[in-house]
Amino acid sequence: MGPSMSSKPPRRVIPITVEPPSSLSASQRAAVLAACTRLKSLPGALLPIFHAVQEALGHVPKDAVPLIAISLNLSRAEVHGVLSFYHYFRKEPPGRHVVHVCRAEACQAVGAVELESHAKKTLGIEWHGSTPDGAITLEPVYCLGNCSLGPSLMVDDTLQGRVSPKRFDQLMAQLKEPAVDGT
Repeated sequence: MGPSMSSKPPRRVIPITVEPPSSLSASQRAAVLAACTRLKSLPGALLPIFHAVQEALGHVPKDAVPLIAISLNLSRAEVHGVLSFYHYFRKEPPGRHVVHVCRAEACQAVGAVELESHAKKTLGIEWHGSTPDGAITLEPVYCLGNCSLGPSLMVDDTLQGRVSPKRFDQLMAQLKEPAVDGT
């Protein structure tokens, strides 16, 4: 038997996944992994996992992408691609309050374009941005289902109708006031 005719079985290569370093805190990591474990068996689990992570952390941190990818046996590029496609998912922590301004046609017909311009100018931010003091994040939304009372916006989980620039200013002033607990 010659050197090329060895009786040893072929060498078996075992793939090893090395997790890149992460800036997630232990509690953030636990929240991401819990969402993955709970939801990964669902068909099309990626979006439900993003929703769960954003619900738990307020955003989907970039360092959650590798954990989600490994959990779902997807590439990081696939997970990042879906995450970046959907503007609903925040990549950065939001302000203490999130303001969604309706941009649908019914609201536009009754002043939402003016309201949008006023909101951006008054807050000094663009869509998906947060005020420098961290009080308010401004997000677009394409229908709040409040069409007969437009222009509409949602402040955190509270729907507001017939919002003029003046009323917007009043609402934002309330949001910038410190809460009773000092936040």
